Order: sequence, then structure tokens, then C-alpha cells
Amino acid sequence: MSYSKPAELVQTMIDVGEAKVNTGTRDLILRGTMAGIILSLAVVVAITAITQTGSGLVGALVFPVGFCILSLMGFDLVTGVFGLAPLAKFDNRPGVTWGRVFRCWGLVGLGNLIGSLIVAYLIAVSLTMNFSIDPNAVAQKFIAVSTARTVGFENLGADGWITVFVRAIFCNLMVCLGVIGSMTSKSVAGKIAAMWLPIFIFFVLVFEHTVVNMFLFPLGMILGADFGIATWLNFNLIPTILGNIFGGLLLATIPLYLTHKKTSAPLDAK
Repeated sequence: MSYSKPAELVQTMIDVGEAKVNTGTRDLILRGTMAGIILSLAVVVAITAITQTGSGLVGALVFPVGFCILSLMGFDLVTGVFGLAPLAKFDNRPGVTWGRVFRCWGLVGLGNLIGSLIVAYLIAVSLTMNFSIDPNAVAQKFIAVSTARTVGFENLGADGWITVFVRAIFCNLMVCLGVIGSMTSKSVAGKIAAMWLPIFIFFVLVFEHTVVNMFLFPLGMILGADFGIATWLNFNLIPTILGNIFGGLLLATIPLYLTHKKTSAPLDAK
């Protein structure tokens, strides 16, 4: 399989970041919406697999299918643009401002939210026969998971908030490595392998992902979970977004940029 070396990879990362910053409003929202739809369906696949097998490991093995599909189709997750879009600014690409970087983040995130909410409502319809029967086993699993990862953290106060933030840091380290890894290969098989591994890690370790959480918790509330929007925002989504930004930039893309683009001066030959 063809392989791009790190110096070539970082150049590609900067070019991709610039392209995303310069993408039109309609396309950023549309690509974000489709990414939200596909990733949300992947969550349903994973939770169904966990419910049927009783193994979180099985869910982690199947979840990356959604990430691979949306990446191959050129759709965008806000977690990926958290790490990539600022590189174009760091590299002083013409016309790239922090305002345009934040615009890119906001529009992709809006699209992700739209797609996630659409799927959340439709999956709730599917799991309850249009709300005519009680939630089935898969629906009950969604209720349990969403409650544990909101009310459970709320009950811990600041300690719960910090826990979500830390899990989100590690999550976007893995997710951005998946996004970047897909750029190391020219073949579909190579791209899928490079994406699958870090996404598996983030899911099996139950790290916190902004777009997954845009779907998981609204679905839990629609199905009858006992928590509200304020609890979801304050003890999950907000610390998740902040942690994803921190992890994607400071642990994933900036180290690669610094060591393979802005390299330090070599030692003098002796």
C-alpha cells in the first residue's frame, strides 16, 4: 500500500485545513449534517451489538464503520476540523483568519447537530413503533447509558465535569489521529485500516465525543430518560466540546505540525 511520510502528511493536513476553512456555508452545513447522520447510525449499530452480545468490545469493533464511511464520502465532523482548520492559520495561508476558522467550526458543528437530532427522533420512532410500545431492550440501553453519562457526572459535581473534559481530550486525540491516518494512504483499504484503529480505541475506552453526544443524549431524552437539556449541556456537551478542542489541537495536530513542518534546527555535523 502507498504511504505518505510524515512531512508529506503534514503538508496534506495544512492543505485540507485551508480547504475546509474556505468551503462555502451550504457545503459545510450539508457535509456536517450527513456526517452527523452516518455517525449517529453507527452509534445505533454499536449499542445494538453491545445489547445483543453483552460485550462493549464488540460495539467498539463495529462502531468505526460509520467513521470510515463518512470520511470516505468527504463529510465532516466538527472534531476533525477542531484539529485541522487552525493549521491553515498557523501556516499563514492567504485569507485565513481566526474568524474564518471559528466559522468553519460553527457551521460544521451546526450540521452535525442537525443530522444527529434527525436520526435521534427517527430512531426513537423505530425503537418504539412510533411511540406505541414501551422502549425495547436497545432503547433501554440508550436510556441507561445517557443517564449514567449525565446524571452520573452531575452527581459528582466538579469532579464529574473534569472527568468528562479529560475523557474528551483523549477522545479527540484518537479521532484526529484517525482523520490524519486516512491521509497516509492512497488506497481505500489502507485508509480504512488507519481510521479503524484509533476510533476503536476511543470507543472501547468510553471517551467523550462531541457528535456522538449530540445524538446519544437527545435520543435518551426522547425515549424518556430522567434528565434535562441543562444537565446534558453542563455535565456533558460543554466539557466534551472543550476537551475535544484541547485534545485535537494540542495532542494531535500541533505536535505533528511543529516537528514535521516547523522543525528545529539540526545539530551541526561533527
